[in-house]
Amino acid sequence: MQTGTRVETGIRSGLLDRLRGAGAAAVLAVTAIFVPASGASAQEVLNIYNWGEYINPEVLKKFEADTGVKVNLDTYSSNEEMLAKVQAGATGYDIVFPSVHMHDIMAKLDLLEKTDINQYEGFKNIDPQFLRAKSDPKGEYCLPYAWGTVGIVYNRDVLGKDITGWHDLIETVKAKNLKFNLLDDMREVLGVGLILNGKSVNSTDPEELKQAAQTMIDMKPYVAAFTYESRPMVEAGDVAAGHFFVGAMVDVLRAPKKLGYVIPEEGATMYQEDICVLKTAPNKDNAKKFMEFYTQPEVAALNIAQQTNGTPNVPARSLTPDNIKNSKEINPPQEVMDKLQIFVDLGGDIRKVDRVWTTVKTAQ
Repeated sequence: MQTGTRVETGIRSGLLDRLRGAGAAAVLAVTAIFVPASGASAQEVLNIYNWGEYINPEVLKKFEADTGVKVNLDTYSSNEEMLAKVQAGATGYDIVFPSVHMHDIMAKLDLLEKTDINQYEGFKNIDPQFLRAKSDPKGEYCLPYAWGTVGIVYNRDVLGKDITGWHDLIETVKAKNLKFNLLDDMREVLGVGLILNGKSVNSTDPEELKQAAQTMIDMKPYVAAFTYESRPMVEAGDVAAGHFFVGAMVDVLRAPKKLGYVIPEEGATMYQEDICVLKTAPNKDNAKKFMEFYTQPEVAALNIAQQTNGTPNVPARSLTPDNIKNSKEINPPQEVMDKLQIFVDLGGDIRKVDRVWTTVKTAQ
């Protein structure tokens, strides 16, 4: 799934198709109410609450085989949905996967267990630049899980070329009378406007937000829809391109002559989720076992092989399939990484963003 911020805005959120990765594999359907495994069984359990389709089922099978702990998986489509359920008393969950800004919010709310995962030997595999949560700079609570960029997936057959970023896309669709999609996400869309004006995606300055909104309004004649459903539309050629997560690389890798994904040269946002144990977790020991298990490079690599996003686990990167390992879209060079921006919690200032988002959505 971070990723409007994936809280305050949340990606407003229908992120089942966030498809940070993509396997449409056997992920359990979202349930209205989570019911922990029955106490009648003596088997140890672990109750995981994660973004839809954001973990390779083979990872869970391997954990079960290695530990004998049965995994129950429930899924959510936004940070807000997850937080609301946890705050409402859904005490059966052990592990959640918040975006970085939500990690900080949950820390403020005293919802997270201190695990000292940073003391575990396998923690040495984690790239320190992914210790992004302000509330957890040393990794004493949560383990960096996965990350990715938010860029543009495009159909080169329709565009007739590869594109380099937003300005290139807009000029091309103008010339060819084509259209593209934007995410239906307040922070992500306004983030594009802020980036194109050289501003921080976390700006709450009214004039900067107004300028960003106007930039996006000026794009609207070329926008077919604000949606999370761009991947099939781009592949079918119904639209030329779509604002989307790097998980769309699963399509690109399947049809590399037809499809492309670009991190815009003007800059882009990134998301990151962490593995966190809830303070109310009924199976804390098993939750910590899972965190330790996930520090293994071969485990993180198994996950990324299906998810097509990035991993903070450095040695895992060399274990992924060549088409992922060598992909500059999935594993961008450091100079590109340095241009990526990540959303932070804006607190009450999110209302300023919401107001200008309304002007973007309602502008004719």
